[in-house]
Amino acid sequence: MVTIVHVLAGMERSIASRTAGLTLVFGLVNAAMVATTLVAQVRTDLNARPAPPGGLRATPSATTSPAAPAEVQPGTIVRWSVPGTTRCGMAGRSWLAVQETCYYPIDLLRPPGVITVTRQGAGGVSRSKISVAATTFADEAITLGDIPQAAPSPADLRKDAQDQAKVARLWKRPDRPAQFTLPLAAPTTPLPRAEGFGSRYIFNGNAASAEIHNGADYALPAGTRVVAVADGRVVLAEELFFAGNAVFIDHGGGLTTMYFHLANIAVQSGQDVRKGDAIGAVGSTGRVTGPHLHFGVRWHGARVNPGLLMEDPAKIPSIAP
Repeated sequence: MVTIVHVLAGMERSIASRTAGLTLVFGLVNAAMVATTLVAQVRTDLNARPAPPGGLRATPSATTSPAAPAEVQPGTIVRWSVPGTTRCGMAGRSWLAVQETCYYPIDLLRPPGVITVTRQGAGGVSRSKISVAATTFADEAITLGDIPQAAPSPADLRKDAQDQAKVARLWKRPDRPAQFTLPLAAPTTPLPRAEGFGSRYIFNGNAASAEIHNGADYALPAGTRVVAVADGRVVLAEELFFAGNAVFIDHGGGLTTMYFHLANIAVQSGQDVRKGDAIGAVGSTGRVTGPHLHFGVRWHGARVNPGLLMEDPAKIPSIAP
């Protein structure tokens, strides 16, 4: 299960209470030295706390200064909300704001480094920086049964290459106006605990088969109704070799959702759907060990933790105005 480590608050109050007595004893100069030591200790404690892929660990200054970098794990999202915001930019890309808020998705496989982000509004263009931390992916052993996906034939691999080329074309589609608001709806009701996002799956003990899992898996009974999480347009709906019966929905605003391993597909490519429309049912097609739903998200090309988009957007770590 992916755990999101939210921005810690109240550090300054804690430091103030620990140094108040020292100020009286040592005077202003010595108190300032002690306070500096305590700040460094708290920052060390913060940096020592690990965050999983899709989580965030930020320095306190990131909540008070747009110029201060927030340290994030790959697979997460950072927001910057200011009234009047119209456009956002990151890594050479630009897109329209969603309800006067910029959302910056950080790809699961993004290497460590600093990203400059922009926000445009009535006051002009503002800039900030987001620091992407290095991350590690926990190994998870997956034992497959006697299915073609456990030992693909040359023909199977050719089919997969064709599938991947078809999917790759989806990420080159031009952006359309957003048809969604946050939070997204759940793809099933009820929705159990998510598993697997950011794990390194190793199939049948074969290290060469290892891959970083970029969606969330939900263990559900076969036949459970699967629905569109927002309005959108179906851009791919067919059986893929590894994903099984799969549906991809373009929701505009650079957001695409994916639903894999379905028992059946109830929509077709080019079809417009509304939030809550049935698109299929949970199944066990493709590379699976049993019935479940793989739910994935790409936002502006970035593979991010889909659970973040089904929560109150106010919970997404933010850059202060």
